[in-house]
Amino acid sequence: MKERRKDNRKRNRVLIGFSGLLFLLGMIFLWVASLRIPDLSDLADRKVIQSTKIYDRTGQILLYDMSSDVRRTVVPFESISPNIKKATLAIEDKDFYSHGGVKVSSFLRALLVNITTLSYSQGGSTITQQVVKNVILNGDKTPTRKIKEWILAEKLDKALPKDEILNLYLNESPYGGAIYGVEEASLSYFGKESKNVTVSEAAYLAAMTKAPTYYSPYGLHKDKLEERKNLVLREMLQNNFITQAEFDAAMLEKITFSPKANNGGLRAPHFVFFVMDYLAKKYGEETFSQGGMKIITTLDYDIQAKAEAIAKKYGATNQKNFNADNNAFVVIDPKTGGILAMTGSRDYFDDTINGNFNVATAHRQPGSTFKPFVYAGMFNKGYTPDTILFDVPTQFSVNCAQDNFTSDNGCYSPGNFDSKFRGPMRIREALALSINVPAVKGLYLNGIQDSLDLAKAMGIEDLGDPAQYGLTLVLGGGEVSPLDLTSAYSVFANDGVRNPYNPIMKIQDGSGRVIEEFTPAPVQVLPSDSARKISDILSDNNARSAEYGLSSPLNIPDRQVAVKTGTTNNSKDAWIMGYTPNLVIGAWVGNNDNTPMVKKIAGFIVAPMWRELMDATLSSFPVENFPPAAPTDQTIKPVLRGVWQGGTTQIYDPTTNTISSVPSGEAHSILYYVNKNDPLGPAPSNPSADPQFKNWEYGVQHWMSTSGYSAPQPQAVPIINPLITPGGAVPVIIPQEGQTLQGAAQNAGGTQ
Repeated sequence: MKERRKDNRKRNRVLIGFSGLLFLLGMIFLWVASLRIPDLSDLADRKVIQSTKIYDRTGQILLYDMSSDVRRTVVPFESISPNIKKATLAIEDKDFYSHGGVKVSSFLRALLVNITTLSYSQGGSTITQQVVKNVILNGDKTPTRKIKEWILAEKLDKALPKDEILNLYLNESPYGGAIYGVEEASLSYFGKESKNVTVSEAAYLAAMTKAPTYYSPYGLHKDKLEERKNLVLREMLQNNFITQAEFDAAMLEKITFSPKANNGGLRAPHFVFFVMDYLAKKYGEETFSQGGMKIITTLDYDIQAKAEAIAKKYGATNQKNFNADNNAFVVIDPKTGGILAMTGSRDYFDDTINGNFNVATAHRQPGSTFKPFVYAGMFNKGYTPDTILFDVPTQFSVNCAQDNFTSDNGCYSPGNFDSKFRGPMRIREALALSINVPAVKGLYLNGIQDSLDLAKAMGIEDLGDPAQYGLTLVLGGGEVSPLDLTSAYSVFANDGVRNPYNPIMKIQDGSGRVIEEFTPAPVQVLPSDSARKISDILSDNNARSAEYGLSSPLNIPDRQVAVKTGTTNNSKDAWIMGYTPNLVIGAWVGNNDNTPMVKKIAGFIVAPMWRELMDATLSSFPVENFPPAAPTDQTIKPVLRGVWQGGTTQIYDPTTNTISSVPSGEAHSILYYVNKNDPLGPAPSNPSADPQFKNWEYGVQHWMSTSGYSAPQPQAVPIINPLITPGGAVPVIIPQEGQTLQGAAQNAGGTQ
């Protein structure tokens, strides 16, 4: 009886489950049957459903409305070049004419690639699915969207001929910004109708459709666009859409893109497209461009407008005077990392200088602007602004003769801009005057890897393997972007605290819901005192006066402003980085094509434009000074606190009953006194064990013998009892007149 009841309950559960399944299947069937393809006859009049708008930091000044100038020209299928059709099919859906609207194998393959690589770069959608997504389901964000897309793709494939579906795709696809359809794209990018597009031009158009913002020819990734265009051509060849001869010709063809249209509604264009690139990567092209977002950026449009005007003014001046046709500004708030202004050229719309290219995000050699990162690393380890480094001819290659002061055949013996050498220098003057030999020695003492690690922690990315630079790194052997460099200098401005650069304050979706809002994430990446030492040196107008004078553009009366310039050896780049505790302005001058400028120091080329923007901007910021750095500890080794003349010698003169105390006059490189891995520890017992010691020491001794240096003369000090040393009751043998005391009386002042 019990078993029969159990069987009945089991049978009832099965019936209930089966009934539920039938009901669910019925509902799905009804839902599928209810899905209808809308009327597609008025596609030419379709507009983007919701427009994304980008504003300045006030939320009041509109920088760009992505639908304000939507351009779409629908053309018949036969009026579109076969090259465009073949290129699109080759890269998007090579089996378009043989599948039924959905290709499950492609979707599963893309899903597998995305999961295994975590790149999410594979779409897996057929052209038919993309038409459904772009035209029918535009704005649908429901969880069932993908199912709808598959069902409607199959229905669309049965409802329309293949050529009509492909024509819908080619007339509807976004090609960057407000450009929709191949006809408008061909006119905008190449100045010709789509029926006249070449194989290479068609490959560019097909390459853009994957991510129009990322692959824009006016954007930040033109090199990636070139790579993808070449991929399209290879796919066309592999699928027999073009011949080998056509492929070879297309690979060699040089395409010149038309200048970007000057849309009066576009403000701060380099910054806007920088923001668009950031948002497209983070949220996806479709969500970003059609999601009706309201983007509140960090941009201060007042500063931006001033920067653009000054960039344009000095662009013409520098081209005339220095053969430098371009420039860039980056302005950052060091307390938040917010980008206040960005100009990537002297004029975004000037095609003669490739003005739409954003130099602010491009990588260039930084010259001497890299030196503060090396010296900051030295301060972390115990060196001080008073530490002595010799600016003397020095051969840094251990494989070259010590007296070979050249940089040929693998040797490395750098000079200075003015071809002068200054002998012993404090780090303060060496950095303020941007002297090269002490900087190279500083890089060796701090270590290349440690210098790279600190620079990266402060915000300079992609410097790469230290082996590729060697000791040239400190003179600007790497490559950095003005944006990264300005951001890294903000760490000095902010007492060693890093706030990564940030272009966004707040993002709202189409319904007004906040989906992203800036949250500070400060990190102490440099000890405060090291940052203060750098700021103290770079704001020391007296320390740099020997090079720039007391009234140079670098000196701003009544404001404490730290400044560092940099010029590459080949005169291709001129830099200036200047900051206060609440403002950082970086500027670059040069030529986009890397041709050299007139050989002048950066203070003459780039400083005037930087100074004009600093003057125009600082007045709206409160006066703030840098916190003072700790004074140099006078108990550490003499060479670390500015004493370089060797040990102290005492000489007794019996005729006057005096002992003279005087530096011996000896001079050695810092490696004689300091173990570079432990500068505050004991002096090295065998300095020559350091591979650089002999070369550095030779340079110092060569300077001693050729510079006319003379040892200081003794200063007589009366004594009461010649048998008692100044330090205590230690008997000594009185030497003859002029002889040096031995034992405890000698070197009583200590050695370095």
